[in-house]
Amino acid sequence: MALHTKILLGLLIGAALGIACNLSFRVPADAANVATIDANGNGIHDTLEWWAIHVADPLGRVFLRLVLMVVLPLVFSALVLGVLGIGDLTRLGRVGLTSLLYTLLLSGTSVAIGIGMVNLIQPGKRLSADQTAQLKAAYSTEADDKLASADKKKPLEQILLDMLPENPIQEMAGALDGSSKGNGMLAVMFFALIFGVALSMVEESKRAVTVTLLESLFDASMIIIGFAMRLAPYAVACLMFSMTARMGGGILVTLLWFVLTVVLALSIQMFVVYSLALKTFARRSPVKFFRDAQDAILTAFGTSSSNATLPTALRVSNEKLGIPAEIGRFVLTVGSTANQNGTALYEGVVVLFLAQVFGVELTLSQQLTVVLMSVLAGVGTAGVPGGSIPLIVVVLRSVGVPPDGVAIILGVDRVLDMCRTTLNVTGDLTLAACVAATEERAEAKR
Repeated sequence: MALHTKILLGLLIGAALGIACNLSFRVPADAANVATIDANGNGIHDTLEWWAIHVADPLGRVFLRLVLMVVLPLVFSALVLGVLGIGDLTRLGRVGLTSLLYTLLLSGTSVAIGIGMVNLIQPGKRLSADQTAQLKAAYSTEADDKLASADKKKPLEQILLDMLPENPIQEMAGALDGSSKGNGMLAVMFFALIFGVALSMVEESKRAVTVTLLESLFDASMIIIGFAMRLAPYAVACLMFSMTARMGGGILVTLLWFVLTVVLALSIQMFVVYSLALKTFARRSPVKFFRDAQDAILTAFGTSSSNATLPTALRVSNEKLGIPAEIGRFVLTVGSTANQNGTALYEGVVVLFLAQVFGVELTLSQQLTVVLMSVLAGVGTAGVPGGSIPLIVVVLRSVGVPPDGVAIILGVDRVLDMCRTTLNVTGDLTLAACVAATEERAEAKR
């Protein structure tokens, strides 16, 4: 059985078991053995809560830990080797500029689609005052944590300055858990780019040992990823069970219009915009592209992490999509943090949705501000589950929407995180295909 089929089965089985257990283990909200209460007022038995938190969730996270364990060495080695593979600095600059232009185009389009759908459907005006108060109360503690994370966010000029790390080792240590003092993964990538450029200028005989070491590091990381991918179907089933057992399906009904708005906007970006980009810039069949990329797409959906999906995306881009290794390594490693179309779209939708909930009328200039900040925030968001929430709070504050309103959407954020991560990873692969085709045409003209 193909890996993507196993992962899909894991998703379905985990979700079905989780929802079945959620329905079977409900108790009155005032019962002595209730562990938590969901947004619809249903009590969840402490036995189910214990199994979800202490058994299913840790088992699922074994896979994530195995993958995240090698993300940093993989990103560093892949990016340096990608720079060396591209060769001369003129070509590197051309590839980098092409990637940046496509990133801005795709991210800007995604946010515009999201904001357009919110203005059209107006999901925030479909929640009653009682539902809003109930959702805020259910997730107020988690919202306080997100607000505290947002308070640590720095101004734009400091973020740009911190892309040049004072201590690359320190940035590597804190890149994945958000504890870095600088800019985390972006700083690590910037260091890898600078190191790769400098290494390309070193005499070939002197850099041979370093290149061999980096190639061995990359290969060893991919072997570990191979071990982890064997666990992926079971891990995804456990993560889905943990989420649906504790949340159930009721929260989706309460926030149905919001969920539908996000999913519809994500679908338009994925199947319309990406298809047009693939046919126009990459000159590929969208149907064949999506079929060949399904391993990476399903892994992204199951893990909710662009970083965790990066190894699979690298393999798919080279083996299934035929993208040159040096282009794939460069574009996908940078794109896992910098080209997050789904995150940018989601942030724009959430801000306008909460503005509608609280009756805050945003002017056209404020909505344009949301577009710009969402695109920039998508560049700086950590590629891990829930990484976009603190930045959403920052955008909310900038346009006068109560930031504690983020509690309203936390119940469905995990499900939508899976959807937007899928779009992020598909966008990275689309970007790599477009850049590879553009570069191939540029080389043919020389």
